[in-house]
Amino acid sequence: MDYTHLGRTGLSVSRLCLGTMNFGPQTSEPDSHLIMDSAHERGINFFDTANVYGGDKGKGATEEIVGRWLATGGGRREKTVLATKLYGDMDPWPNNGKLSALNIRRALDASLTRLQTDYIDLYQFHHIDRSTPWDEIWQAVEVAVAQGKILYAGSSNFAGWHLAQAQAAASSRHFIGLVSEQSIYNLMTRDIELEVIPAALHYGIGILPWSPLHGGLLGGVLRKERDGKRRNEGRSAQAIAEHKEQIEKFEDFAEERGLDPGDVALAWLLHQPAVTSPIVGPRTMAQLDSAEKALGVSLDEAALAKLDDIFPGHKTAPEDYAW
Repeated sequence: MDYTHLGRTGLSVSRLCLGTMNFGPQTSEPDSHLIMDSAHERGINFFDTANVYGGDKGKGATEEIVGRWLATGGGRREKTVLATKLYGDMDPWPNNGKLSALNIRRALDASLTRLQTDYIDLYQFHHIDRSTPWDEIWQAVEVAVAQGKILYAGSSNFAGWHLAQAQAAASSRHFIGLVSEQSIYNLMTRDIELEVIPAALHYGIGILPWSPLHGGLLGGVLRKERDGKRRNEGRSAQAIAEHKEQIEKFEDFAEERGLDPGDVALAWLLHQPAVTSPIVGPRTMAQLDSAEKALGVSLDEAALAKLDDIFPGHKTAPEDYAW
């Protein structure tokens, strides 16, 4: 396993981050525990969850599954860089969502209880809160850091301007501010190249891409459909119809090199500036096996250029729109 620093911090994290969103609603608790154990065996030390994850099992259920796994001991907590998030409403009552100082305090304590730990390595804002001033947010985070309940703060789904706002407010308080940003980023969705990645590079914020295979569309979807391994209906079928020519070219590109399309898509992310660790969310052990293979894929300049031809991005950002 390869490791890198999380943004500008001294914290070492694996180049793949284990996403847990499927634990509970899609993957049983015993299988979730096996996947987490296997992740450690492979050297993956970076796990991501959120307080709202749980699907039909209820909000908080995924954190509870992770917590029960951590509680089994064997150095599991010590070996894990644990990340979770807050923002979404946990119930309809006022102040049980977003980023007020009150909710940061309550949500953090609730996550610590569910995760059965006394600290969280990376506490992330799941969305920008336009109604709460940054001084309030940072004051609450500084208290939590002083109490030893969290070590670092990160964001998710922020625009470049939001990163700049957050860091300006943190700097005025002589606080480190954000060290990571989770954004949707993959070959098909490259909007963050316009503003978010340039801001992240400037501020030393590590990018944690979510949906690296764009809901499976970059995982060999056409080949699987031909082989009878996947049925594409609804929005998936519509997305394939809209991007079929690009997906065909991409799958041909991978086949010519004897590679799995999903491995190429993940490897491409690992070659992008500011990217720390793509978040892979396996439902099964086989999907974790597949994700790990991407670490051994090297893409030269010609290959990267070809992928840019298939899926054009914003390589002159942040001024791309102006030319």
